[in-house]
Amino acid sequence: MKKAVCLFSGGLDSTTTLYVARQYGYTVLALTIYYGQCHACEIEAARVIARDLGIEHQVIELSLPWKGSALLDTDLSIPVGRSEAEMNQCIPPTYVPARNSIFLSMAASYAEARCAESLFIGVNAVDYSGYPDCRPEYLAAFDHVIRLGTKAGTEGKIIRIEAPLLMMNKKDIVLWGKSLGVPFEKTWSCYRGGKAPCGECDSCQLRAKGFREAGIPDPLEIYASSGH
Repeated sequence: MKKAVCLFSGGLDSTTTLYVARQYGYTVLALTIYYGQCHACEIEAARVIARDLGIEHQVIELSLPWKGSALLDTDLSIPVGRSEAEMNQCIPPTYVPARNSIFLSMAASYAEARCAESLFIGVNAVDYSGYPDCRPEYLAAFDHVIRLGTKAGTEGKIIRIEAPLLMMNKKDIVLWGKSLGVPFEKTWSCYRGGKAPCGECDSCQLRAKGFREAGIPDPLEIYASSGH
């Protein structure tokens, strides 16, 4: 059976992407990277989902001591309450320098070592916070890098980057995830830690927008409003 490495954060987009890869008939090798985030809620979410699916799951710890992001440095503030227009004005402090380049490099190494033919990543260039490493042209360029910089690529055994959610809005991602049986209640999207999502950061707001427009209640919002 064909194999694929899936970069898997435990969030809404990456979990939906993992389920898409399974729908496409791949044996999925899930790769979660803990890179020093200020909280590990999404890492635990990834562990739970992968365990429930019974799939192979690698959790790699990576140090980025130079920080450079509000997700890594508690001295930097995570933006809250921003409108969509404000999200599109500039790259926010939650951007982690060159994160997807690091992640894709590690995933490509894993894929080549395990003879996987595809590499799935849940990036989105429609309803997102303006990160430069979520754009189609970036992925196309990195796909070319993998072809040039791997033994598999030089031998014609192409490892393709698959980004099935790239040009989808959050509403359609939620609807696709629902059709695939994605356990939304087990995913984590909030940039802050805690027992429940903050509902105010960019990631929470984009997630809420998707569920609202899809006409589906977000189980995490229900959990938060119940006072747990």
